[in-house]
Amino acid sequence: MPVLRSGSPHRRSRSLATAAGILLAILSLLLGLPGTAGAAATTYAPEPTHPGQDWAGSQIAAHEGGSSTAPDGTPPPSAVAASVEGVDVSGHQGNVAWSTLWNSGVRFAYVKATESTSYTNPSFAQQYNGSYNIGMIRGAYHFATPNTSSGAAQANYFVDHGGGWSRDGKTLPGALDMEYNPYGATCYGLSATGLVNWMKDWFATYKARTGRDAVIYTSTSWWKQCTGNYAGFGSINPLWVPRYGSSVGELPGGWGFHTIWQYTSTGPTVGDHNRFNGAMDRLQALANG
Repeated sequence: MPVLRSGSPHRRSRSLATAAGILLAILSLLLGLPGTAGAAATTYAPEPTHPGQDWAGSQIAAHEGGSSTAPDGTPPPSAVAASVEGVDVSGHQGNVAWSTLWNSGVRFAYVKATESTSYTNPSFAQQYNGSYNIGMIRGAYHFATPNTSSGAAQANYFVDHGGGWSRDGKTLPGALDMEYNPYGATCYGLSATGLVNWMKDWFATYKARTGRDAVIYTSTSWWKQCTGNYAGFGSINPLWVPRYGSSVGELPGGWGFHTIWQYTSTGPTVGDHNRFNGAMDRLQALANG
């Protein structure tokens, strides 16, 4: 009758466990499994230095050209039965003459709040509160740099520095400015899938913080080049499209209509002028959610 050696099954189990552990460690190093010592961390570019010129809003004209205002400053004829005139501003404008804009018929404004996770607009309070106090419906926007930090990090930074939303009838949902990189590679060195996933992260975080789906500012040319004309945001996120010509033209993939058209970068008082695609009650509905 064979003699059973006490503990030998346990020694075999320990040996198998050790071998399995070594194999898992090797696989982790090769594959970069999440949560393991071999996982590869996302590498981001250094934060931009934010030169004296505030970049946001300037890249479309530089890359795509055009201006739709006549020599006397007259905007192109509206293509819809009703529209609302608006502007967008950033730190480049400094203190804005809101009463002048109001008297010229401007009724809404978007104000740059943040860029990446290292820049806040030094004129934000005057611009955001000033437009509100004169009677305009206003909102804030964030200039994205997807190569410097995650979408979630930048959405949180935006909300924490002026990009929130309240149901007061005077505040538009936040906007994400996705456009040409002023600091380097046009598409931020990311693949189309990488950029789309970054935006999904940003939008999900913003909605979790505010309860609103954000507006997206982007040009058709940049969108085609950098996202492969991705069509997945069109049914959810309102489109704010820049096109400096006589009409809004072709829209990015997924959108059947635009919500806001930035029709010039050389308008009166401040350069960037916009039209909301609808009457004032529709603009108020967007503000109210």
